[in-house]
Amino acid sequence: MTKIILILLVAFAFEAFGVIKLKEGISQIKIQYAARESSMPKWKNTVTLVGNWFANKNILLGLLLETIFFVLLQYLLGQRDVSFVWPLTAVSFIMTTLAAQFILGEQVNALRWTGVIVIVLGAAIISYGEHQKDVSKPVTEAQSPPK
Repeated sequence: MTKIILILLVAFAFEAFGVIKLKEGISQIKIQYAARESSMPKWKNTVTLVGNWFANKNILLGLLLETIFFVLLQYLLGQRDVSFVWPLTAVSFIMTTLAAQFILGEQVNALRWTGVIVIVLGAAIISYGEHQKDVSKPVTEAQSPPK
């Protein structure tokens, strides 16, 4: 279980920084789009925007970090039940909110933090349910290792 939690935390770090990089990149190309609005037809500006999206280093880095998160998530899904792993991804709200607050300088008020805490409490209940399943489930012949 400790290995699963460590992998989850590493995966969440990749996700949080990936989201931050995506936000930074999108903010950059949004400025470029707005600067071209008066001098370029809308359709051409939109096509250029798509090209900027594929050429922006922050967006590409964000996509790479999100891909690493996704690969780690797939590994975890191969190790545990979906009903256990997927709800625990809610813990990533903590890392992403902290990253938004300290890296992007976003103002995160008490109501938003309360929402994050409620989500994490739900994940904790699910985690406890997984622990209870492991404790109360008897080993059957089909689950026992071959002799």
